[in-house]
Amino acid sequence: MAFWKPKNLVGLDIGSHSIKIVELKHLKGGYELKNFGVAQLPPEAIVDGVIMDSAVVVESIRSLASNLKLTLKNVATSVAGHSLIIKKIQLPLMTETELEEQIQWEAEQYIPFEIEDVNIDFQILGPLSEEEGQMEVLLVAVKKDIINDYTAVISEAGLAAQVVDVDAFALENAFEVGYPEQLDKTVVLIDVGAGIMNINVLKGGVSTFTRDITIGGSNFTEEIQKELGVSYEEAEILKLGGSSDRASPAEVLGVLRLTTENLVLEIQRSLDFFSATSAEEEIHGIFLSGGTCRVPGLAMAIEERVGIPVEIFNPFRGIACSDKLFDPDYLEAAGPVAAVSVGLALRRTDER
Repeated sequence: MAFWKPKNLVGLDIGSHSIKIVELKHLKGGYELKNFGVAQLPPEAIVDGVIMDSAVVVESIRSLASNLKLTLKNVATSVAGHSLIIKKIQLPLMTETELEEQIQWEAEQYIPFEIEDVNIDFQILGPLSEEEGQMEVLLVAVKKDIINDYTAVISEAGLAAQVVDVDAFALENAFEVGYPEQLDKTVVLIDVGAGIMNINVLKGGVSTFTRDITIGGSNFTEEIQKELGVSYEEAEILKLGGSSDRASPAEVLGVLRLTTENLVLEIQRSLDFFSATSAEEEIHGIFLSGGTCRVPGLAMAIEERVGIPVEIFNPFRGIACSDKLFDPDYLEAAGPVAAVSVGLALRRTDER
């Protein structure tokens, strides 16, 4: 009789602005950070979750993996954006096996794409107590061409994609490990990347509402470039509170304020929609991640608008990190950027 050991996976987050790699050591009763690195991507290499310049993305992954001296080649990666649909649906009570046989037909009613063009997955959340004979199912559909594009660049870079996850669920994994004391509450995870903002409401540690919105750090950068007449590189520095001879701090804050308002408004709309459909739920906190969460005043603007405490999400909170290998100040600064890749590195797969 053979006993199969689960194998570790490297977390590879391919974002619109940068590539992030995290490797964890899975210990008895915990985790230790083994490897972490970030590589910037040029603008327009990835737009709205779609790879536009695969050669650049391949070279960035290959170079980062080489710099980190990765020994593991198997990775978990994730997708987000318009090519992804996540819906909670109600179906008659049935077993997982029965649902597997019917899911294609059931999914057709909820997905705006041709059913043969998507990969479908689901999770049974449980029976609906108020409705006899009904159960709640989380339905996930991703366009096959997006998955193919991502797995192709990973393969070309000399790695192998074993798991393709969803950004929102990867964040959930990281949150469970880092914030176990929050798992009995209703909280919101908001990841603001360069091109996509992901909102995920967790109730008792389970996702109850998700939304991907194509707004993020690139909107701030473009607005600074346009209004202040600076280069892309200068705009990136100014966006995160840096200085330049070409623009005063007051001018920069004025430009940032307008984009901040648009982004905060999208968050408020999403949470208002959630509240309208879940009247009894009180949200206890918002955990903010993604490189854009470092934009000056953004966290405070969200807190003031929605009236819910906002905390910067630290994905390394539940993970042992050696001060000899990793600078604690760097990990604290880079934490919000690493959130998705940490969640992916927590995944394992059976060696079969």
